[in-house]
Amino acid sequence: MKNFVDELRWRGMLHDIMPNTEDKLNEGMCAGYIGFDPTADSLHVGHLTQIMTLIHFQRAGHKPVALVGGATGMVGDPSGKSAERNLLTTEILNHNLAQLEKQLSRFLDFGTEANAAQMVNNADWFKNMNFLDFIRDVGKHITVNYMMAKDSVKKRLEGETGMSFTEFSYQLVQGYDFYYLWKHHNCVIQMGGSDQWGNIVTGTELIRRKDAGTAYAITTQLIKKTDGTKFGKTESGAIWLDAEKTSPYKFYQFWLNSSDDDVKKWIRIFTLKTQEEIEKLEQEHDTAPHLRILQKALAEDITIRTHSKEALETAIKTSEFLFGNGALEFLQTLDSKSVLEIFEGVPQFNISKAELTNGIDVATLLAEKTTAFPSKGEVKKTIQGGGLSVNKAKVADTTTVYSATDLINDQFIIVQKGKKNYFLLIAQ
Repeated sequence: MKNFVDELRWRGMLHDIMPNTEDKLNEGMCAGYIGFDPTADSLHVGHLTQIMTLIHFQRAGHKPVALVGGATGMVGDPSGKSAERNLLTTEILNHNLAQLEKQLSRFLDFGTEANAAQMVNNADWFKNMNFLDFIRDVGKHITVNYMMAKDSVKKRLEGETGMSFTEFSYQLVQGYDFYYLWKHHNCVIQMGGSDQWGNIVTGTELIRRKDAGTAYAITTQLIKKTDGTKFGKTESGAIWLDAEKTSPYKFYQFWLNSSDDDVKKWIRIFTLKTQEEIEKLEQEHDTAPHLRILQKALAEDITIRTHSKEALETAIKTSEFLFGNGALEFLQTLDSKSVLEIFEGVPQFNISKAELTNGIDVATLLAEKTTAFPSKGEVKKTIQGGGLSVNKAKVADTTTVYSATDLINDQFIIVQKGKKNYFLLIAQ
């Protein structure tokens, strides 16, 4: 068996570990779990650290348990939050749970081996437990003083919004999850982000007080960007693992755009490359930083793992099309939705397909039928300077006419000013 804790250490993932946890893991196969609350119908890159933790856990010979919080999703964890989140309806919750199970199965092996991954839903043991049972069988073992001492509780109580009893009780609910899995699934370790330490040790304490049992805890570092901005967030929002929410191209670009400081940490956390492989890549990267060798290695690895090799190839071709000498034929292989995703954030203009039938000269098209250029004179000036391309072909003549036959996929015209400024014309 591999030493799981050592693996987390050299990758820079380990934050806190309860005494004797490493010894317990080295005795033989252990079951350990991480919880995922179904607040959305997709996980995002912020969840990837915990997904990778479970992957390493399984690769070290242990049994990973992924808990999806059908019950806790109805409550809301106050850890790291300044306000109470919205509660979910049963219908939305069930939809989210199904999607999360589907996503997690891409990363973990749910086969037939002794350490095959297992997925559990805490709604299964909470649905038949009433409030009086809970406060009698769980609440009496943990004092209010103990609960109040947790940082996640202190911060909310000191804040302006305060804290509802619902959220205050969350650590008891999560603590009982650990107790239930310990008792019924021989799950001896809970893992999570460092902000979960308080909730996790409440579980170990409940196991000790209720059944005189022993359980263990490991937490990982919270991922932060060097520039101080939040990891996993962009101007357009979260980077989701669902291709419908974040296209594989945007997912790939997120990792490709990592800073040199960040990528040296992230390639250890988000890939399964060995220490030797990573150190070799770092040497190559430091020799020629402009080639962005580390960024490409990270982006390719995690895009394949999250989506597929085919999705990676499309993402690379998209990058080549936008920033290099990619062929126009590539766009013709995509559907309209995929084309619009590629050009999301690019200025877009609707034009009349009927007017295009008879042809429109380039200056009129770009300065009158659209406002891509402020004037016809500006269009002509750009053409004379060799800076205008339409559908990846340089425009050499100011009288060039475009018609419906020039539409890509019978819908689009791609206009490029210089190397990086794009406009998308959409014929309707």
